[in-house]
Amino acid sequence: MAASKPPATVRRTLDMPDLRALETFVAVCDASSMVLAAERLGLSQSAVSQAIKSLEEDLELQLLDREVRPARPTHAGRVLHEAAARLLSQARATMDHVRATARQELAQIRLGCVDSFAATVGPPLIRAMSGKARQIQMWSGLTPTLTEQMLSRELDMVICTETSVQDPRVAQRLLFSESWVAVYPRDHPLPPPGAPRDLAASAGHLPLIRYSQRSVTGQQIDRYLRHLGVQAPRCYEFDATDPLLSLVASGLGWALSTPLCLWQSRHHLDAVRVVALPPSRLSQRHFFLLAREGEWAGLDDEVARVTREVIRHDTAPSIRRCLPALPETTLSCPDETPP
Repeated sequence: MAASKPPATVRRTLDMPDLRALETFVAVCDASSMVLAAERLGLSQSAVSQAIKSLEEDLELQLLDREVRPARPTHAGRVLHEAAARLLSQARATMDHVRATARQELAQIRLGCVDSFAATVGPPLIRAMSGKARQIQMWSGLTPTLTEQMLSRELDMVICTETSVQDPRVAQRLLFSESWVAVYPRDHPLPPPGAPRDLAASAGHLPLIRYSQRSVTGQQIDRYLRHLGVQAPRCYEFDATDPLLSLVASGLGWALSTPLCLWQSRHHLDAVRVVALPPSRLSQRHFFLLAREGEWAGLDDEVARVTREVIRHDTAPSIRRCLPALPETTLSCPDETPP
């Protein structure tokens, strides 16, 4: 068997042009001087000379005739000068187009929100953002679906209640928090104010009406009940607040919910009693804004700021007027450190 031949040395080819080197070469040709070209480009004369030399090595052609003073482009240099000038013009036009398109896209937001947020904070948020974004497209749904849509770039930003997103490019910032509250039928007897409150005992014979396990809210409430040691059989479960609250209003059970969820279905509030719960480690749910770092030129910061303003000056006061027995801390925004 014949011995195999060693692999031939592969000559490095110029797969893609070095635009900076081409810009340097065009500047030298236009200025008819390496010194003037270096001044115009803000480079040293040696950097300019090295860029021209690298181009000649890549092309295996002499581009400048250095025997004359000042150096003049050879025939190959004249061909390259003409082609490079066109290429650089196209490259600049491409960059301008990308910048213009990006600025236009920054004025359009595909915002995904959990249902309770979209139905309550969503309208005033859109009104407040109307002068900052040309168009806001709002999706609503469950947190797991929304986060998947963001990671697949179907959504630009997401406002959700809990997330396990591990992508380091996605920033997660706390917007506001709200505490769980117990909801009973209007005529259901409760212990007098100030008496120790036991959820199971307060409910009496009423079954617990739950948010489903498909929703993050349902999973969080189940953790909270386990934390309190409350065991309640699974009877009725819903993804949304409206059917859940309608059963409570009809006297068919009791539920745990939040001020924002109740505000979403406030047409039922006259038929229920809402009771604040003692604070504990798992007594709150938190809302977060998810957005990719560095892609929104501060528009994500503006969404966060406006959301907190809407909560403080619109949503929270409206809920307190309707449910004055709830403490102010039931719906609250974090303290913001000034920039």
